[in-house]
Amino acid sequence: MSVLTQLLRNRKALVGVTILAIVILVAIFAPLLTEYSPTQRVGRPHQPPSTDHLLGTTRLGYDVFTRLLYGARISLAVGFGAGLLITVIGTVLGIIAGYKGGVVDEVITFLTNMVLVIPNLPLLLVLAAFIGQASPLVIAVILGFTSWAWGVRVTRSETLSIRQRDFVKSAEMLGEPSWRIMAFEIFPNLISIVGINFIGSVLFAVITEATLEFLGLGDPNTVSWGIMLYNAQNASALSVGAWWDILTPCFALAVLGLGLALINFAIDEIANPRLRTGGMLARWTGLIRRGEGTL
Repeated sequence: MSVLTQLLRNRKALVGVTILAIVILVAIFAPLLTEYSPTQRVGRPHQPPSTDHLLGTTRLGYDVFTRLLYGARISLAVGFGAGLLITVIGTVLGIIAGYKGGVVDEVITFLTNMVLVIPNLPLLLVLAAFIGQASPLVIAVILGFTSWAWGVRVTRSETLSIRQRDFVKSAEMLGEPSWRIMAFEIFPNLISIVGINFIGSVLFAVITEATLEFLGLGDPNTVSWGIMLYNAQNASALSVGAWWDILTPCFALAVLGLGLALINFAIDEIANPRLRTGGMLARWTGLIRRGEGTL
């Protein structure tokens, strides 16, 4: 059974993929779903939700629904961009360290331990503060080059196990070059690990980008969910009763995080069948009902 077939049969994966697909489609077709521009004043300050403005307006009179749709583009772009960069660096270094061993492994492991020792969020805050008002691209690059260590460690551990298997030894005996063994013999057996690393990195990047922007370290001229939170905080949205201004991006981040987390859990269950709980829950439910019937 292929990984794709197992994902389609997994309820968590279906729900997660559905949520992610809806967010992506909403971001792509944002101009078709709203008549306003995200930087256009279209109403009174902090106008409550109505038929004209489904999610109300901000302090500056911007339509919250419009900014939510267009903000999804930036948040998704940073998430997937940084997630891809983190995954590529972690996978490449992890496979090289695990397969090559020796001095190469020691150097990569030393660098990995150095990055792991440094607290990630304080480092990001220092870098972002040093740069100033960081654009989404700069935030994605910073995240990509400071968050790869966990992926290296996990990938290296799995590579150490795979390189001892018969098909790898056979390829070595046939004189296959190292790059081909790593690319075509080891990497295909790490797909589940790479998938978990990628989805987890995307989730981490989306939340961290929103955190940095909420703290005022992003570009205020950008339309993203983090900047929406930053502007709502500066406008004292909750204090003046404009709950829609701050809860809308919070809800969007929570929903996107839920979708990505469900996909991550599903991949983890497929890679490690011992984590599957559906059969165990059904069995326990049956035992409880039998016990109640005998009382």
